[in-house]
This record gives sequence, structure tokens and C-alpha cells, in this order.
Amino acid sequence: MTKKADCYIIDITIGYYNFQRSKFECREVAALIIEIDFNSDEAIYMQLRNRIIMGIATAELREGDSLPSVRNLADHIGINMHTVNKAYTVLKQEGFIQLDRRKGAVIAVDIDKLQALEDMKQNLRIILAKGRCKDITKEEVHALVEEIFEEYDRI
Repeated sequence: MTKKADCYIIDITIGYYNFQRSKFECREVAALIIEIDFNSDEAIYMQLRNRIIMGIATAELREGDSLPSVRNLADHIGINMHTVNKAYTVLKQEGFIQLDRRKGAVIAVDIDKLQALEDMKQNLRIILAKGRCKDITKEEVHALVEEIFEEYDRI
């Protein structure tokens, strides 16, 4: 863990849970860097949630990868266990992880695409309305979307 201004960058080792064999296995171990800004207006649990979602989107985290235990991650970052637990709970509710007392938190992306599209549509309505109020054009939005998708395609 290294301190950078008032942010902490945490290098987390990710294991792998084999659902078919119902056991933890070692394969190439991934590392996820989580940056926490304690001066941010964004809640710490939301920062954790967002970083894990970005890790899934960029393939740093894959289906079956095990996240650190609540206690381990909380100790590593130096925050309350309830904060990590809340982030994991939100991720579970949103269909990104499964929580199991024996296996811990495991990446298990919900494949309900229609529901995901509807949720995205609702979120985009607000984001686009804010942009419209700031005179952001449709072309500028399209350029941003293309730029972001290109970031995911580089992986």
C-alpha cells in the first residue's frame, strides 16, 4: 500500500474459485489496484464498488475470481469492516458478485442483459439531462462513449 496525497492505492491479490469443482484453486494470480480518496465527496463504499466494477469491465477481474475477505480488505485499507461489507452487498444486489460464507465474495456477473439495459437507460436519462443543461451536444456524448468503449477494447 502506498500513500499518494490523501489517496491510498491498494494492490489486492485475487484468487480463483472453481465453481465446477467447488474449491479454491490457484491459477495465474491477478492484482487489482484500488485507489481510495479519503477526501472525496464520494462515499468509500461507492469508491470500492466502482473500482471493482471497473476491474470487471477491463478484465482485471474475471468470472470466478475471489475478492479479499471483508476483514482482510478493511484491515488492508484501514477502514471499518461495515464499509467493505456495504460495498460487497451493493455489488451482490447489482449482480456483480456472489457472497458465500465458505467461498467469500466471488465475481459472478449476472447475465440478465435486458434488465441491465433498462437500468442503464434510467441512469443515462439523468446523466444526459445534466449534460443537456450544460450544453453538451449529442456528438460530444457519442465521442465520449466511443472513447470509453475503446478503453475496454484495448484489453
